[in-house]
Amino acid sequence: MKFSRLALLGAASLSVAQRHHHAHKHLARHGSPLEGRDYATTTTVPGPTVTVYELNGEIISWDDVQAGMKSGKYLLVGDKITTVITPTSTTPTSTPIPTTSSTPAAKFLEQKVSTSTTPTSTYVAPTTSTTPTPTPTPTPKAASAVQAASDSSASSSGATGVNANFPSGEIDCDDFDALTKYGAVAADWLGLGGYTGVQITPSYSIGAAAISYIETAISGGGCVKNSFCSYSCGPGYQKAQWPASQGSTGQSIGGIYCNANGKLELTRDGYNTLCMAGVGGVKAQNNLSKNVAVCRTDYPGTESETDFTNVAPGSTVEITCPDSKTSYVWQGMSTTAQYYINPSGVSVEKGCQWGSPGSNVGNYAPVNVGVGRGSTGETFISIFPNKPTNPDGVLDFNIKITGGVSGKCSYEGGTGKYYNNGVESPTGCTVAVTGTAVFEFY
Repeated sequence: MKFSRLALLGAASLSVAQRHHHAHKHLARHGSPLEGRDYATTTTVPGPTVTVYELNGEIISWDDVQAGMKSGKYLLVGDKITTVITPTSTTPTSTPIPTTSSTPAAKFLEQKVSTSTTPTSTYVAPTTSTTPTPTPTPTPKAASAVQAASDSSASSSGATGVNANFPSGEIDCDDFDALTKYGAVAADWLGLGGYTGVQITPSYSIGAAAISYIETAISGGGCVKNSFCSYSCGPGYQKAQWPASQGSTGQSIGGIYCNANGKLELTRDGYNTLCMAGVGGVKAQNNLSKNVAVCRTDYPGTESETDFTNVAPGSTVEITCPDSKTSYVWQGMSTTAQYYINPSGVSVEKGCQWGSPGSNVGNYAPVNVGVGRGSTGETFISIFPNKPTNPDGVLDFNIKITGGVSGKCSYEGGTGKYYNNGVESPTGCTVAVTGTAVFEFY
């Protein structure tokens, strides 16, 4: 697990999204009870980065930061948080700007937690033949299926679309077509039977405080018995299911549960649907001649960038913005959404999965955007570089945030430069949303 520490001394960069740095693109087993297996290797898999805020040496919670801005204690100027200084005279003043002082400038630091990283064992099962078994290549469904998820019609099962209550314990785990009647959208290209990620947990029992053994399925697998299976819900929606039990060493676990009988069960108390709506107010507009694949981190879950949205040329699509009051909570901290922006013309089939160094796609996409609404009701969105995964990657188009926002935030394709209110900002930029915000691709 890594932490991004943002010091609130004078002006400091504000990062909205929980940033996840991935080092694995293979089958991973966390806390495996298996020993003495052939062909086993050990790798280290870092967890997500969590953003924390520091003021005068004290850690300040995100809610306190938001409350401070709401009360006037702190001020958001573009992507900077400033401690507001009370004027000494009654003369009206403009927005306070931090003055130069002996106080050192705020620094963006990444620090590892003091606890050691749990090694994970990558196991390759021996086969009876020297001929490798090819990975099945499913035929992807049309990208337009993403747009159709929320318009599912009634069926004999009684489903009426994305807002329909899911019949827990009745549908077979490998029947993803049935899930589409409740708003789920298949990611067939991943080779997981339509699911965006599968975490196999054979030792899990309902009510368990934590899950110690987690095996991440690879392409060619599927939603098998005793596993948690994640899925995409299409623009404006996100999965509503994840268990209270999470990984014993900080791993996130998400999705619907495939029980020992091979039936799908709801996992989250109080939520009877597969999907839930975001808070709205954030869109992506594509003014290019090619599509743009926008890929969200599947969180909680495998944390791969497999939750997909295709923004077709000339279209405007809603970008799901989670609400901290109902979103996933990791170790007491609310989480937001992080998206990877691929170069134009890259399909969701290629862009919304693990990439490789130098590819500029998937988790190596050059640019990230973050969105989230805090408990005080304020929404913040950002554009920032995909560091440290691909610090030198550059998109072939520009991005700017327009609409009802607090300032100017943009990215310049070709040069890879970010601008905060017209001033170059290597760490990116963040704005508050005051109406409807639009990420424009042009």
